[in-house]
Amino acid sequence: MPTTKNSSDVILEVNNLHVTFTTHGGEVKAVRGVSFTLGKGETLAIVGESGCGKSVTARSMTRLLPEHTSKISQGSIRFKGRELTKLSEKQLRELRGSEISMIFQDAMTALNPTISIGEQIMEGIIRHQRISRVEARKQAIEMLGLVGISNPEMRLKQYLHEFSGGMRQRMMIAIAAVCKPSVLIADEPTTALDVTIQAQILELFKMLQKKTGVSIILITHDLGVVANMADRVNVMYAGKVVESGTVDELFRHPQHPYTKGLLASMPRLDTDKSLPLTPIAGTPPDLFAPPQGCAFAARCSYAMEVCGAFQPEQTAVSASHSVACWLQDPRAKLVFRPPSKSNIMTAQG
Repeated sequence: MPTTKNSSDVILEVNNLHVTFTTHGGEVKAVRGVSFTLGKGETLAIVGESGCGKSVTARSMTRLLPEHTSKISQGSIRFKGRELTKLSEKQLRELRGSEISMIFQDAMTALNPTISIGEQIMEGIIRHQRISRVEARKQAIEMLGLVGISNPEMRLKQYLHEFSGGMRQRMMIAIAAVCKPSVLIADEPTTALDVTIQAQILELFKMLQKKTGVSIILITHDLGVVANMADRVNVMYAGKVVESGTVDELFRHPQHPYTKGLLASMPRLDTDKSLPLTPIAGTPPDLFAPPQGCAFAARCSYAMEVCGAFQPEQTAVSASHSVACWLQDPRAKLVFRPPSKSNIMTAQG
């Protein structure tokens, strides 16, 4: 897998991560061998369709998964040299918020409507910094001002129902960033917001990163957000990373048919508006029983015989770009199924 330019800058390293869920219908293999690194001050986007495992991957880093039904069955998550999969719940509570913080998609379900805004922000400050309420209140006011909420002293006394959607999301960011964590995980942070507020929130992330040097993992299905925010991108499909590279490499020279399909289904300002968008045919595989070979093979017009039999390994396209696709592996037999005209356009981008 590609890594950050300087290995000494790596702050988080995920290696061969497997996560399963136990259900009444059997065991769901939600994450299947995910590996990546995150550098200091870097923004890494993880993209893919709903159900591809991107949010499960993110929540695994702080073990914010259902305790009795989920399990990290294999793999390693190392943060600043510490193995997170081996930490006790007490150690994880000390880590969450102070070193690794998470911003959730829906502020209304993630925040407490019965506690004032000030109390919710101050809670983490007092717990992790062991300071007085007076000093914690001062820091909370400063953070609310930093995330763009006007009249922060008055706002501290208010409750969630008195905030607009954009203000709630800013408050979520304030809670996550107030203790100056090293890593900020943002799980679909702009999905429920209109485009104007979305742009403001993305600019806020950039400002916080520039001011504090925080590393960001951005979970999203919105490739427009990725283009605007990320340094590197991991494309996930059926619990696996199928392509990884810089934003420029992924947008200009995508290699995996799934990545090309995602880009072909996205509206763009620099193309003919009369041309229809090209959807990806078919549906993702059943992760109760993942396919033996490439999980995308059933939806891919360029699948070869080997695709259905064996899972492709990561093949280096460049020092920073890799893809898990038999099309890029020199060992594969070139036995194609005849592609349709629409899928030729999709594969060529």
